[in-house]
Amino acid sequence: MKRYGFFAVIAVLAATAGCRREQKAIERATVEEQPELAAFVHVADPKTSFQLLEGFYALEGNTWRWTAKKFSVVLRAPAAATEKGATLRLKLNVPEAVASRIGPQTLAAEAGGVTLAPERFEKPGDYEYVRDVPAHAFRRDSLIVNFALDKALPPGDVDQRELGIIVIAVGLDPK
Repeated sequence: MKRYGFFAVIAVLAATAGCRREQKAIERATVEEQPELAAFVHVADPKTSFQLLEGFYALEGNTWRWTAKKFSVVLRAPAAATEKGATLRLKLNVPEAVASRIGPQTLAAEAGGVTLAPERFEKPGDYEYVRDVPAHAFRRDSLIVNFALDKALPPGDVDQRELGIIVIAVGLDPK
């Protein structure tokens, strides 16, 4: 009888060890399958769309996305950003449909807890919001950038979304 008890304990221990190995393999596979963060995100690229955290609407025209009044993105920090900082670039468009209804818009940003200088867009058109991000904003290998517009087109009868600006790409360039 004791002999069967001994074999039962051995069988349970072997099964438990096998389960732990399998769990570790599953965890490792899951980590390996996660996409790597990019330093520069084209909003039309499905491989980096997971980096658009909030305030971005569905892809339109296979090239751009509307934003809400507030929107954010996570970006991989460029090499040496913790020593030299980086340059943030947001390629955007202020549509005539928005500018004619609400007037000039001011875009502000916060990167890694650091407030960046705002920019005012007086007319519709293509723009690039470019700001230096200091080295002390980079505490990790990634950086969350939160953008905020002072005003956006409110939801209406034709479009139920709050419409801010159109974004084509956003990223960090090394210094």
